This record gives sequence, structure tokens and C-alpha cells, in this order.
Amino acid sequence: MHDTFSRRSVLGGLGLGASMLAAPAWAQGHSVHGGGHSRSGPLIPAGFDEVRGPVVDLSIGSGHRIVQGKRGPGIAVNGSVPGPLIRLTEGQDVRLNVTNNLTVDSSVHWHGLLLPFQYDGVPGISFPGIKPGETFTYKFPIRQAGTYWYHSHSGLQEQSGHYGPMIIEPRGSEPIPVDRDYILLVSDFTTLDPHFIMNRLRTGEGYFNRQQNTWTDDYPMSAEERRMWAQMRMMPTDIADIGGKTYTFLANGRGPNEGMEYLFKPGERIRLRIINGAAQSFFNIRIPGLAMSVIATDGQPVRPVEVDELQIGAAETYDVIIEPGLAAAYSIVAESMDRSGMALATLASAPGLRADVPALRDPPLLTMADMGMNHGDGGMDHGAMGHGGMDHGSMPDAGATPSASMSMDGMKMRDTSLLPPDVAIGPGIDMVSMAPVDKMGDPGLGLRDVEHRVLNYRMLVARDANSDVREPSRLLELHLTGNMERYMWSFDGRMYSAVSDVPIRFAWNERVRVKLVNNTMMAHPIHLHGMFFEMVNGQPAELQPRKNTMIVQPGASAQFDLTANEPGDWAFHCHLLYHMHGGMMQTVAVMGPETAS
Repeated sequence: MHDTFSRRSVLGGLGLGASMLAAPAWAQGHSVHGGGHSRSGPLIPAGFDEVRGPVVDLSIGSGHRIVQGKRGPGIAVNGSVPGPLIRLTEGQDVRLNVTNNLTVDSSVHWHGLLLPFQYDGVPGISFPGIKPGETFTYKFPIRQAGTYWYHSHSGLQEQSGHYGPMIIEPRGSEPIPVDRDYILLVSDFTTLDPHFIMNRLRTGEGYFNRQQNTWTDDYPMSAEERRMWAQMRMMPTDIADIGGKTYTFLANGRGPNEGMEYLFKPGERIRLRIINGAAQSFFNIRIPGLAMSVIATDGQPVRPVEVDELQIGAAETYDVIIEPGLAAAYSIVAESMDRSGMALATLASAPGLRADVPALRDPPLLTMADMGMNHGDGGMDHGAMGHGGMDHGSMPDAGATPSASMSMDGMKMRDTSLLPPDVAIGPGIDMVSMAPVDKMGDPGLGLRDVEHRVLNYRMLVARDANSDVREPSRLLELHLTGNMERYMWSFDGRMYSAVSDVPIRFAWNERVRVKLVNNTMMAHPIHLHGMFFEMVNGQPAELQPRKNTMIVQPGASAQFDLTANEPGDWAFHCHLLYHMHGGMMQTVAVMGPETAS
């Protein structure tokens, strides 16, 4: 039975206890100065401890971090970055007491957990936030198992280290026995204050892009392609807003030269739980010399599928099984999507052993297909409502080069007449993909022409049959829109500041197909709070894989089916932190069962 709360009552008066939990000196504010981000105060170490049990106490505090000799602001949970591993068990009840020792409001969002919405941890939507010096108690039953994580949903605190891993063990034994169970949490570190980064992106979105193309570079582009990019006032190298000149990429809080390692014995079976806790980065993950068998995504089990590499968007998780052979060590490489840097860890048969580390590969380039130019594909693909109605075989090659049908005035990329009438036309839109199509089979930028096996969404099949296989009763189409030069991001041309009080409404237990159309030239990992959806990836309805975060490729569309059975108000947003902060967020409101007719 769900508790029923109105949004107004939640925001106005949920109990925020002002009591201080027993906490170490750093967490009580000693030697911590300034606001939410500080370069002073205590040194925050990398790595994490483990906490578990029916009552878990967490403290948020600030200090500074040093990664490979570089110092930057830090926000820690229980004194470390990442915060502690929270280990829970399916079926238990938990109380998580979170004390905020910053000088600004904070919060914790339990990413991917099914819970009453008032404990989801999003200020302004599900609760008021945690004031400085106060403690908020999250309490809810654990209704699932798998790999998850948690992070701040206040301001830009996530960038500074306010995140950590979470493992929920199943009621019984693990269905896939392993000899070792490890966590790989990849993220991005910067010496800069995240608010400085946001201000720079807003005044010049290319400020942190050190891979801009010039007429003298040796990128493999024809003169025609160069003219088309110039006409569109865009760059084929605009893969990531922030790259390796600004970021150091981390494995469990450690830089690539700081010796993150996992021990093994030859022949062992190892479960590696990969979590992308980065603020703004996609990673391409591989272990040269070892295959990975994907067994879960976003905490939900899938039928094992063996690959050599996978792309993981911000906030996604993948569980993989690996079986090291006789080599003394293996490198785990998490290369940033723009190939400007990598996070690095080592599988070692003895402490200190290392394997060769591959060099960074050449940076990928966007193609005209990424701009939604799909060889005269016939315009916007509005998709069939039936589960088997989409013709996946007609998808053009995602990495195709321009053809004669693409030799057109690049300014047509701003032809807003291609958008449906409910999209708000204005300064928040500077690009319109001309013919976005389903690209669930796209492995991601930079991975389309590699010789080895790469994961794509079409390869994922749910291990357990979905309980609701009803045909969706309606199609909801949403456009991912943006203005790159002004760094404005939105759904349907409306930034969150304009629609924060106008939620997307779902009736209780309604079955809806949601189609996301990416009209921008950047990939967006879109996250829905409070519920899982089933990706429409060509599998039968009962075997569509369940996720809570899904990458929508540039100039592409992607669809998912949703059963709206978790009442309350939920955030729905791009999980690239600066895109969300720049406006790509909405509220989803699910009516409670008591309102159903």
C-alpha cells in the first residue's frame, strides 16, 4: 500500500530533524570554510568504506581533494570520495540518516531505487532539501536487488565528489556465483569550482573543448564535408563539453597513475559492477585480452551477452562477468568518449603487477548521420505503436558519410518547421535534426568501426519476463532540444525554469510509450526517477530490457514503454550535470491509485 502525500505537503513540512548525529570532526564543520565547495579544510581521501544494516548514518562535509598532485574542491560523504559503499538486502527496511555539514543545502538521491517519492531526494520536487546543520531521515523498504548508486541532487555538488556506490543483495543467493565481487565507479575530477565551469559554458560552450578542428588539421574530411559543417556553424569534433585537459578521469576516486587494482587468481570468475558516477563524461570500457559477459544493466538482470567493449553513459550501470586467464595482469581501460583521457585500473595476480596500457585512440568525428541527415530516409520516424511495428532493418549506417542527398544548405538544420507544433520555438533551439531515426543498434560514438564486439542496446534481453506486456495506450513524443552557443538545454524547447510547475502527467497504472527525439548533436543519457521502463529495442514485449537511464544518440530517436505505477512527483532529466543544470529537466507526475476511476 503506497503512502499518499501531496507535493505541497511534502515541500512544506516533511520532518527535517535538526539533531546532529555522532560524527567525526571533519563532518561537524571543523576547519571547513566557505560555501558548499572548498579548497580549504581537511584532505578528502579517495576510496570508500562499507556501511550496512537497518540504520545507516551518513554525513556530508567539504574539504579539498588532491588527484595526481592536482588540488581541487571536494564534497565528501563520510569523509571520502566516493562515499561509502552502502550494502543492503532485498526485503529489509532501512533508515538512512543524512546530516548536512555544508554551509549550503544538500540532498541525497538514491539512483534507481523504488521508493516513496518523498524520499527520492530531489529538492523542489520531492522534498525541500537538507538545510545546513540538519539531519534528514530517509526510510523505506528495499524492493529490489542489484547495483545502484547515490549522489547529490543539489546544485553542482555531484561534480565535487558527492556520490557513492550501493549494492542490494537478493533475498536468496546470487543466481550467478562468483569468486570475487568488485566495484568500478568511474567519474571525473577537476581542480575548478563547478560553478566556474557552468559560467564558462554559458558564455562560450567551446571553452573547454581542446579538440576543435581547423583548416590545417588532418581529420579525414572532404572539402564538401568541411563546407557543410561550416554552413551549420558546428564542429564534427564537438563530442564532449569538457575533456581531459580539464578533467582527470577516476576509478574509485583514483587517477590513472594512482594504482587502482583488483586481485585475482587465474580461472576465477569475477563480477565487476561498473558505475558511471561522472558529472559529464561517457566512457568506452574494455579489458584488452579479456571478454566481458554483460549480466545486468541499471541493476536489472539481462541474459548474458559477451562483448569486448561497451559504452556507458553518465549514471548507467553494467554488471559484467570476467574470467582472467594466465596473464599476470590486465588493464581495465575506461576511455573518455572524446578520447582525451582515461580512467585506469588493473586486474593483478599479485599486488603491484601491471599490464600494458593501450594508447588513447584517435578522437572520433561526428558524421552527417549524427546531425539527423539519414540519406533521404523519409523524414521523421514517428514509430509504430505495436511492439513489433518498427522496421529496425531500415536504419541507415550511423557512421555513414554524406551522399548527394545530404549536399544541402546546412542552415536547414535550423528549420523549425520540422518540429511538431507543441515544441516551443525560440532562442533555446539552434538545431533541428532533419530525419532522426531509431539507432538502438548504434554502439556509440567512436565504436562503430572497431573490429571487436561492442555492446549496443539491441543486444540486451531481459532475463526475467516483464509482468506488464499491455500495448501502450498512447504515444508521448518529447524532443531533446538545445542551443549550443548559449548553453541552453530543454525538452520541447522549454527549459526547466519555464515548466517546473507544469509536470508531465500520467494516470495511475497507465501504459505509455515515450519517444525521445534528439534534435541536438550531442548524446544525452536520459534518466527517469522512481520507475523502471522497458527499452523498445526490437525484443518481444515480455523481454524488453528494463532500465532507468538510456542514451539517446545524436540526431536519433529512442523509445521506451512505461507502466506508471509509482505515485508521486519524479524528476526526469539528462544526467549530464551541466545539461540538467542548463534546463534539460522536467517533472513527471503519476496520479495515485486513489484517483483512478
